[in-house]
Amino acid sequence: SAAAEQLPTAGQRLGAPETLGISTLDPGHRPPAMPPGRHVTIRVRMLDDTEELFDISQKASGKVLFDLVCSHMNLIEGDYFGLEFQNHQKMMVWLDHIKPIIKQLRRPKHTILRFSVKFFPPDHAQLLEELTRYLFALQIKQDLSCGRLTCNDSSAALMVSYIIQSEIGDFEESQCRSHLLNNNYIPDQMPLIDKIMEFHSKNIGQTPAESDYRLLEVARRLEMYGIRLHPAKDREGTKLSLSVAHTGVLVFQGHTKINAFNWSKVRKLSFKRKRFLIKLRPDLNSSYQDTLEFLMPSRDCCKVFWKICVEYHAFFRLFEEPKPKPKPVLFSRGSSFRFSGRTQKQVIEYSGSVQQSGPTQQSPFYLICANAHRSALCRHASFSHLITVTVWFHAGVVSNSPHLSASSGHSHGMVNGQKSLELCGHSPDGRLPSPLTSPLLNDACSVRTDDEDEVRRKRFPTDRAYFIAKELLTTERTYVKDLEVVTSFQSAVGQDEATPDSLKDAVFSAFEPLHKFHTGFLREVEQRLALWEGRSNAHIKGDYQRIGDVLLKNLQGLKPLTANLNKQSEILLELEKACKASRRLETLCRDFELQKVCYVPLNVFILRPLHRLIHYKQILERLCKHYPATHVDFRDCRAALADVSEVVDQLQGSLIKMENVQKLLELKKDLIGVDNLVVPGREFIRLGCLSKLSGKGLQQRMFFLFNDVILYTSRGMTATNQFKVHGQLLLHGMTIRESEDEWGVPHAFTLVGQRQSVVVAASSLVEMEKWMEDLKVAIEMAKTSNGPSSELLTSSLTDNKCPEDSSMEAESEDDMTAPHTSLEKPTPHRGNTMVHVCWHRNTSVSMVDFSIAVENQLSGNLLRKFKNSNGWQKLWVVFTNFSLFFYKSHQDDYPLASLPLLGYSVTVPSESENIHKDYVFKLHFKSHVYYFRSESEYTFERWMEVIRSATVPSSRLLVYF
Repeated sequence: SAAAEQLPTAGQRLGAPETLGISTLDPGHRPPAMPPGRHVTIRVRMLDDTEELFDISQKASGKVLFDLVCSHMNLIEGDYFGLEFQNHQKMMVWLDHIKPIIKQLRRPKHTILRFSVKFFPPDHAQLLEELTRYLFALQIKQDLSCGRLTCNDSSAALMVSYIIQSEIGDFEESQCRSHLLNNNYIPDQMPLIDKIMEFHSKNIGQTPAESDYRLLEVARRLEMYGIRLHPAKDREGTKLSLSVAHTGVLVFQGHTKINAFNWSKVRKLSFKRKRFLIKLRPDLNSSYQDTLEFLMPSRDCCKVFWKICVEYHAFFRLFEEPKPKPKPVLFSRGSSFRFSGRTQKQVIEYSGSVQQSGPTQQSPFYLICANAHRSALCRHASFSHLITVTVWFHAGVVSNSPHLSASSGHSHGMVNGQKSLELCGHSPDGRLPSPLTSPLLNDACSVRTDDEDEVRRKRFPTDRAYFIAKELLTTERTYVKDLEVVTSFQSAVGQDEATPDSLKDAVFSAFEPLHKFHTGFLREVEQRLALWEGRSNAHIKGDYQRIGDVLLKNLQGLKPLTANLNKQSEILLELEKACKASRRLETLCRDFELQKVCYVPLNVFILRPLHRLIHYKQILERLCKHYPATHVDFRDCRAALADVSEVVDQLQGSLIKMENVQKLLELKKDLIGVDNLVVPGREFIRLGCLSKLSGKGLQQRMFFLFNDVILYTSRGMTATNQFKVHGQLLLHGMTIRESEDEWGVPHAFTLVGQRQSVVVAASSLVEMEKWMEDLKVAIEMAKTSNGPSSELLTSSLTDNKCPEDSSMEAESEDDMTAPHTSLEKPTPHRGNTMVHVCWHRNTSVSMVDFSIAVENQLSGNLLRKFKNSNGWQKLWVVFTNFSLFFYKSHQDDYPLASLPLLGYSVTVPSESENIHKDYVFKLHFKSHVYYFRSESEYTFERWMEVIRSATVPSSRLLVYF
């Protein structure tokens, strides 16, 4: 409409000249070489619905044309895209890169090819170039408009608000309403106009780049994101649709996904006439048949879908382009089709190597964009305004630009991995060229699983402040996931009648606002780090290479939400009380804790908000220590540190008490024979393994030391994996003495109580010293304190002595799998708690160790290598609760595996181990050896620091720091 056409573009809003008359190619770029032969003009419709003409040889392969299109747009990450067209059977197919164009297009002059997104990655952060994300945003806009990307009204309105923010800028009511009345972005837009305007009003200040980023962030979470449906039927004739994604083959009924077959489960994909066949790998736990069969409308439909499946699998799963099969001498069987092009891994690596080469010459226009807080390509509603009208190629792009002629100079370079051309260094009116390039997002979420190239690592910023800020990002990702665990728990038990309203309200009011706030905070940190990881341009350094302003703003916004954090222990006790009153709620909580997503005890998650404040304080302390007082980021960091320190100081006393309550509640679940462990005044001090001397010799026992009593237990031969209390010794009036010479047992000492004495032996001198030191402190506390005086043991074990261990032999690790003959099904219990780790590793931990571990949580990507393996595997690693938890990526909901670190030693590999890489540390326990590799000196130091906090005795930590 006329109204829409008169709206200023984003480029005009930022002060860009009307027509630059210059090439968008980087210096030294040119299109690919053209084979000889008769030329034909090919029409390509771009994602902004403009059409471009390309003059190309009929003998040229599809790849030559595709590379011309990518060169035309200066597109580095072109491999995510493709050219599709309607063949003679009226089916939309992708242009084959290997075959000549003349064999694919029957009437090339009358065929319009569409430039479209072909491969949709799971995370938009894997797209390194802003231009790529802009093209993806245009694809999302198209999919929304045609109804292919279906979603609820709120998501649709939110996405449209980001689109119009990118197109018309900040919200102005009359302009926004007029624009929406004249432009349809979704099929049924009228009822949602007010909702779209409401969302648009909240986007004030967003640049087009930020709007695109947020649009993709919403879109990628939708079930129909990137989905192209291919009609089919199952064996019973039910109408279905098949699709393919980065994860595997999907089955839809209407727009609802009803099944998914992951690539790891698929052994073979094939088709026979109209039948599309999925052959699965054998799985005893699966109810599916070995081969699944779907009926498609025709053989050609089968082949089209099979081809895109082959390409998706190769692009997302392979490390490099598959090699062509050798041609058969006599007969050929099956299709010779293969994926042609770079895989996603190669695209990310290539884009990174291009970015690390540094910025090109900047034009006044580029500086205008930067001063307007644009980090890269300045775009607008009409993409062709800055690119398509002003580009002219010797190699055959037909353009109407009046400023350029065939005599323009050129030099050589690379675009999309191919040779391309740059036109004259200056436009005819003397202005400098504008290399509209895009130094934006990083590959923090890329899915490389093999060795990293040294060149790739060096392209990141090297400033220590960047890596401190990156630690903020990685740990915030883990924290938001942890908050999601609590909110999902609230959803799981909140709908049950057994849950008291007071508990529902307490959990909801405490965690729902926190989750919402930190989700927004994480998004801001991601965007800032994305800009920081772009090429280090001097004119944007002051704007983007800092993090203090983001922290200051958000910590001030967080302050009101911390007002009630000192009541977190009330939630713990309320939950405990409710579980005691309701067997059903107790079962619900236990079942939730047994889920993979609950990777540490539930009550640990409940205290996470308090621990997170300590992490913010530590990160800000490191930043303030690193920055000189004159640094642009120092003032914001110092102000943010003052704010968070004030909150932490106020909560410190409450936090110590809450951690103690949390630990008592956790231990209660691990013990049998204790009724009233959690009572006012009782404090946990240490737990661990000691060998108790009895008439049968030394027997392994688990000891629990509190400020008033010490318990000794043994792990029962039950499926619950709990520890049965054998006896107790009150600390009041107790004395201790070393007894190694008396009994002839190394590291032995005697606990002399008022009614009973117990001789125990530690596994090492260090362990003995830790126990004796803590026992002496606890005995002194018992003399002066008015701690709990009630009996601990149940009525069935009223005697303080164990029935001399005759009925309870120490259980070996192997007994965990022994069959149980009880008629009553045993209650499942988590068997990997710290108590069990100490039992198996024959060691101990104190409350001080737990507090230190809380302060030393860490997350991030590490490369892992086993002792006898060659390659390195990239994993997302979370350190918490004395353990490393391993994920494939930070987006995973639960860990693939975990490694408790108690008993491990952490060192640097020796020269004889032939680990010729930087920043590698080694974890070693008995015959178990793991190597881990970090990305920088700072991250290496941090991982060493936090792991030592879990592997080195607390009393000796000062030796290392």
